[in-house]
Amino acid sequence: MYRGTRPARRTCSWPRMLLLALFRAVALLPLPLLHAVGRVAGLFTYAWPGRYRQRLRANAAQAGYADAAFARRAAAETGAMILEMPKVWFRSAESLAKTTSDEFHVVEAALAEGRGILFLTPHLGCFEIIARYAAVARRTPVTVMFRPPRIEALAPLLATARNTSGLKAVPATMQGVREFVRALRRGETVGLLPDQAPGEGEGVWAPFFGRMAYTMTLPGKLAAQTKVAVVVVAGERLPHGRGWRVHFARVPEPLPDDPQARAALFNASMEILIRRFPHQYLWSYNRYKTPRNAPPIPPMAASTPPDTPASHD
Repeated sequence: MYRGTRPARRTCSWPRMLLLALFRAVALLPLPLLHAVGRVAGLFTYAWPGRYRQRLRANAAQAGYADAAFARRAAAETGAMILEMPKVWFRSAESLAKTTSDEFHVVEAALAEGRGILFLTPHLGCFEIIARYAAVARRTPVTVMFRPPRIEALAPLLATARNTSGLKAVPATMQGVREFVRALRRGETVGLLPDQAPGEGEGVWAPFFGRMAYTMTLPGKLAAQTKVAVVVVAGERLPHGRGWRVHFARVPEPLPDDPQARAALFNASMEILIRRFPHQYLWSYNRYKTPRNAPPIPPMAASTPPDTPASHD
């Protein structure tokens, strides 16, 4: 993930300006309308036979959600996730006014220990609202890591969206990792998406919903090096466009010394959070792919069956 990135494809400036104007215009639409249109678009995409639908259903079934109705709802929520992004990016104050949390005491307890905080945010609900909410609630900067887009036209759009007041975005490179370490040692907060499939040499095999998944080791390395608190966090999308509810859960300490054991612990912590509102997880992501030159997949260790899935309501 952080060894380097592919160069973006170059485009002329007017498409970038047009794209930015389009996203700003979409952001002006009411959130209930964006969610409704997004869900319809998500259902239409799911209805088209192909790899997207197959992967969504297979990954959801792996976690115990094999019902076709669940898959359709998950596809609808993916559409809502995509269309809410411009609202969060370019109408942040309006979005934050619709964001609440009953669990911010988890963050306050970690802050009271005088340490930095590493937020692990899976592709669950509205993950774009998390850092903004934390920055406002803490009144301190939050640094997030991202992968630069392959299409250059998206770069200025995402730079404008992700580098706002109280929010600093760094690339998924060694430079970005160094900035993460410096921020954590200053007692600040950083955040990343830990359920992305890492590249060669950047992960270990660890269980994720009962199947071995190549899992990034960066979160464990950061936590071990800086001795910070690790918190899994997600922004639940509320019905009828009412906004979002942010969930925080502390990862138990002490963390294991073994990288694979740490990755397994982080995956298990994410699983618990995902099961709170599983239909909002991005099940279509190719989470179980095998990177080039990755070590052989080890067998799953004997374990108890996964918990019974929670209600979908």
